[in-house]
Amino acid sequence: MHNFAPVKKESGTLFFQNFKLIAAILSAAIIALSANAAETTDSISVRLSEISVTAIKQTALADNLPTASTVIGKNEIERLNVVTMKDASEIAPNFYIPDYGSRMTSSIYVRGLGARIDQPVVGLNIDNVPYLNKDNYDFDLLDIERIELLRGPQSTLYGRNTMGGLINIYTLSPLRTKGFRAMAEYSRANSIKAGASYYGRISESAGMSIAGYYTHTDGFFRNQYNGRHTDKEDQWSVRWRTSWQPMSNLTLENTASVLVGRQGGYPYQSVKSGQIAYNDTCFYKRVSVTDGLTAHWLLPGLTLSGIASFQYINDNMTLDQDFLPQPYFTLTQARHEMAFTLDLVAKGSKGPYNWLGGMFGFYKHSNMFAPVTFKETGIEELIIAHRNQYNPEYPIVWQENSFNLDSRFRQPVWGIAAYHQSQIQLGNWTLTAGIRIDYEQNTLYYRSNCLTGYDVMDATVPNHTTLYAKRTIDIDDRGRLHKKFIEFLPRFTAVYKWNNITGNNVYASIARGYKAGGFNTQMFSDVLQQRLMGYMGISQQYSPEQVVSYRPERSMNYEIGAHCTTPDNVWTSQIALFYIDCRNQQLTSFPDGSTTGRIMTNAGRTRSAGAEVSLTWQPGRQWRFSTSYGFTDARFRSYNNGIEDLRGKRIPYAPQNTFFASANYYLPLKTNTANMPDRIEFNVNCRGIGPIYWDDTNSVSQNFYTLLGASVGIVNKRYSATLWGENLTSMQYSTFYFVSMGNAFLQRGKPRRIGITLRIKI
Repeated sequence: MHNFAPVKKESGTLFFQNFKLIAAILSAAIIALSANAAETTDSISVRLSEISVTAIKQTALADNLPTASTVIGKNEIERLNVVTMKDASEIAPNFYIPDYGSRMTSSIYVRGLGARIDQPVVGLNIDNVPYLNKDNYDFDLLDIERIELLRGPQSTLYGRNTMGGLINIYTLSPLRTKGFRAMAEYSRANSIKAGASYYGRISESAGMSIAGYYTHTDGFFRNQYNGRHTDKEDQWSVRWRTSWQPMSNLTLENTASVLVGRQGGYPYQSVKSGQIAYNDTCFYKRVSVTDGLTAHWLLPGLTLSGIASFQYINDNMTLDQDFLPQPYFTLTQARHEMAFTLDLVAKGSKGPYNWLGGMFGFYKHSNMFAPVTFKETGIEELIIAHRNQYNPEYPIVWQENSFNLDSRFRQPVWGIAAYHQSQIQLGNWTLTAGIRIDYEQNTLYYRSNCLTGYDVMDATVPNHTTLYAKRTIDIDDRGRLHKKFIEFLPRFTAVYKWNNITGNNVYASIARGYKAGGFNTQMFSDVLQQRLMGYMGISQQYSPEQVVSYRPERSMNYEIGAHCTTPDNVWTSQIALFYIDCRNQQLTSFPDGSTTGRIMTNAGRTRSAGAEVSLTWQPGRQWRFSTSYGFTDARFRSYNNGIEDLRGKRIPYAPQNTFFASANYYLPLKTNTANMPDRIEFNVNCRGIGPIYWDDTNSVSQNFYTLLGASVGIVNKRYSATLWGENLTSMQYSTFYFVSMGNAFLQRGKPRRIGITLRIKI
């Protein structure tokens, strides 16, 4: 088994020079602005029992739900600088989002489930609006009020791609918040974050907010081939939210957002050379537009809700697919995608009986252009050398220095679902049963074409100077692939409430989850490449039906757990034990041979078993301690990769252990001036992950590692200034590993970072 050696530390001289200057300027601005500050009212949630759950489909506080859950409140979000889902990784046990690649990469692993590409295993809702495409999961968000991480299948209420859990993110509401808010941050690699938002009332029943956000970094990793940073990034976003209560029992909210991102990304280091060194440009560009409308109508004994959304993505991923300094080939994936969703929900109750039902529909349409461009070295080593090895008497010479394998796709996907959940309370017992019927159609229209040629030479002629024949390759394949899925998703739970204290219960649940099937669009270049090789009589034949489509992933989930709270709320804890029987688990791999794409395959059968523990201790107003630990043993039960039987091997990319611990202390300050700091806050935190196995044979792994963080801040109800650090011990670790064309690559984790964050409220 191989583990990776550390890399050299980077110098932080430039950072510390700029840090002092920026800190002095921003500190002076904060003091000046706060002199005229007015108090802002907002909903500060540190613990779940102190907030009202606004999730439309949840019928109780998360403490009372029969599932493992973690809630991150606004104070903790600001203290840990959580602005994107990746920042919440490890805070919840068995919840891991590796930070690698680009913003397009949003791999999420929960309890041994997850995949690198295509369908997510965890759903994402922002202010109740579902996001359909995981390629649009990773973006920074300003003014987050709280984050709810629900682990375990949520498929009965939320449907496709929530078999591992659900992430609910809620931002500040203009009906509960007023005034001007701003933040500025500077840290290593010339990393800058700046945001401003305004919350105001149009009338007594209507409010509006506008928020703008900008981030920049020069990048942490350098391409040795050209001396430039690989992961430079700029991102801009605007978010506009309107809330209106025309009647006391009716609420309408609309949130529109626009995001523009430009990123380098893909700092993949060769394991053999120990360097990041590739010759072709890599970048990821994205423009996304989202608009969500939510209506909430309270009637006697009945609640009606509707959530409608429009989502648009225009992005372009272009990369040096071989990640070597030689010109092999490049890949581009340019896409336009539009999606519409509509969810209608009704809830009611009568005595001890509660019910919830609804219908959900979506339509998504994608147009993609995905050419693979073969260049000089790629033509010579992957095509010409391969061909001439089999027929040395008649060698070939390519007619051009580069050529394209062009692929174009049009993919409409639509689905409709009906769901119902009934709940009855029998004394201290709460019994719940739910069912969902999900129907989906996925169609792929494709066109793959290539126009190129080569010359065949006669080896019997001295110096190979005589052309024997000219050959033209003209391929134009068109077709249609179609899949239908229908799923029945039941769920049964039992909760026993003890001591008559809210949050004290034990529960058991049985639920089915699924992840939608689909098509491997990147494999069309490999199908086309093999068609091209077929002109020379040496192809390894692929057909779209064999390698392009993959089946849905299905699971049965068994879980028991408990939520415990002391009467004085000094101690709160959660514990969960789970077992997951998964069939056709979707795994990402590279096909055999010198191919250019990735393929989603289905493992025969896997199982995942583990435990989760979360504990919070608040011995006084000034101290708060929290910790969580997750253990997962995820293995193949039946899987043969075509080379060997992998029964008993661990599932790759999913960590076996996650750990998080945090200690907070605040020191009150006695001041006579409202503009002076009223307390100093201290935080120390630690995250632990691993081991992670990088391949299905478990021959390469990343050992368990820990990342130490800390912060100290001066706080006033109108402003704060926080000095923070992450990975303070400069831990050397890897976040990703893969093999392409026989070459192994990895991405290192980010180095030590120290920064300052300033916030004001006016």
